[in-house]
Formats: sequence, C-alpha cells, structure tokens
Amino acid sequence: MKAAVLAFSARGCETARRVLSALEGWETFAYTPERLAGDGFLPLGKPALTFYGELFSACDALIFVGSAGIAVREIAPHVRDKRTDPAVLCIDERGQYVIPLLSGHIGGANALSRRLAAALKALPVVTTATDINGRFSVDTWATERGLVIGDIKAAKAVSAAILEGDVPLCCDYPIVTALPSGTVPGGSGPVGICISCRSRRPFAVTLPLIPRILHLGIGCRRGIEESAVRAAVESVFRENELELRAVKGVYSIDLKADEAGLLSFCARMGWPAAFYSAEELQDVKGDFTPSAFVQSVTGVDNVCERAALLGAERLIVKKTAINGVTVAVAEEKLEVGF
Repeated sequence: MKAAVLAFSARGCETARRVLSALEGWETFAYTPERLAGDGFLPLGKPALTFYGELFSACDALIFVGSAGIAVREIAPHVRDKRTDPAVLCIDERGQYVIPLLSGHIGGANALSRRLAAALKALPVVTTATDINGRFSVDTWATERGLVIGDIKAAKAVSAAILEGDVPLCCDYPIVTALPSGTVPGGSGPVGICISCRSRRPFAVTLPLIPRILHLGIGCRRGIEESAVRAAVESVFRENELELRAVKGVYSIDLKADEAGLLSFCARMGWPAAFYSAEELQDVKGDFTPSAFVQSVTGVDNVCERAALLGAERLIVKKTAINGVTVAVAEEKLEVGF
C-alpha cells in the first residue's frame, strides 16, 4: 500500500512526521513546499495538475496536512469513480481532526482516518451516513473481505435502503455470526444483497457480492488459440450460471506452463495461473473423469478436474470439453462472518 503525505507549513510537517510514523507497513512519500523540503520531505512537484494527477493514480491514499480547501482544489480534477479513486484524508496542521474526504468505504478512508486519529489522539470526523447511524456499510465490509461489488448502482441503492429500514440478505455459504444492523435474512424484495458465485439476481435490485473462490482448471491441446480458451470458459460459466468475477485463478499441468494462448487469456482476464506436476495432480483425492489419451500424454488420467480441485474444497463443474479445451471448476470453502 502506498501513501503520499503532503504538508504545507512547518507545523504541518511536524504533524506529518507523526502521520508517517503511524503508517507502519505502508510505502510512504512525504512532500512539502520547496522552502521546507529536506529531512525526509520532497518538494511538491510542478505543474500542480500533473503532480497531483500522478499521485492520484499511483497511491492508495493521499493525506493532506493542511486545510480541506487545499485538498479539495488539488484533487478535484482527478476524481473519477469511487471504485478506483484513492482514499483522500485531510488533517489540520495541529493534528486535532482527521477528515476522510474521498473513498471512505471502498477506498478505506474511513478506516484509515480512525487509525490515524487514534495514533494522533485526534478526532476522526466521519460523515458517511451508514457510519454515523450505526448501520451496515456493505461496500466497506465487502472491500475488507476481498469480495467483488458486482453492481455499484445497486450498492448505492442498498446503502440508501439500509438507512430507511432492514434490507434482506441471502448467502450461498454458512453465516457464522449474527447479521449486521440493517439486514435480515431474505430471498426476495425490491432491494437486497446476494453473496454468491452464481449469476443469480433474486431481488428486483440485487447487489451481488462475489467471493473470489473459484478455481478454474484448464487442459488444452498444444498450440491452442486464446480465443478458443476464452470461448470454452465463457460457455461453461454461462451454462452453469457462474460468475467469471468469482475466479481466483487458473490451474493446469506444468506441461502447459508455456502455452501462449492459455497464458494470454489469463493475462487478459487478470487471473494468476499455477501449474502442477503430474505427480502433484495424481495425489489429489476424488472421483475424476479419466482419459487414457490424457494419461498417455501427461502421465495423469485427468488434468482440469484435478488441477481445479487442488487447494479447493469441492468440484462443482466436472470436465467439459469444447473445441480442444477442457474446463472444470472447483470451489474453496467459505464461511461468512460480519
């Protein structure tokens, strides 16, 4: 995680040093006007539009030690989308107040403001409605747990509805804690939350929260094209009503570690790929679809099912062969807590 800390006065630099000390585990950069630069502080870059634009794109958090007005003016040209904008915080130069200005939930600004306020013995000034009313902040919770927020408009609708009453929540996995304030169990209604790897939408306005727990096992003929891999995977997921956004990674045998079409597909989708030896795959326990041909070529009777299940809990889609590609899907164990 990267954070830029920007101070605009000598007293602000003193507070900024305290902020930097509280950001243990972060990669930090400190900036101040050129007349104050040195002793760990770099000079603010020019032109300002380019400088702040680069920080906005490169950092997970921008922390302004100074007036809120300065912070707002500098970030305004670069604000785009709550899903991708960094957390932006403002701290007065005496370190009395910590104010999350942008990306309070998904970007983590609210949580970071509380952390820094505790370190500075300051007051966190959190203004998001769900937080101040003690209601469930669904986008914060999903982000902290690595779930994909499947529909940002639905997330806004859920947050608005939670302020007015309880919102139904359905989940395909065991829930091991009490439900959070503002939610009730349910599978129908005008607005609701669905935690699932399936592409189902039980509510009129459904907020899908998608855990990345699917292992995609792939086997393929030598020299397969990326388009063939893509078509096979999309077909399997469509037929089984699975979310592509739930894929954690792609898994195969080490003989395919240099398969250009497969690697290109993984890179395009942003999925990591792991490759196992025939011995590792042979050791996977389960009931698999055998192939004498695959056995003769690879030394193991099935690649895609065994590769998918290695490290997962259960196979949910058995071997499916489409135009030189075999696809299987396994699911990790998941328990949900709030």
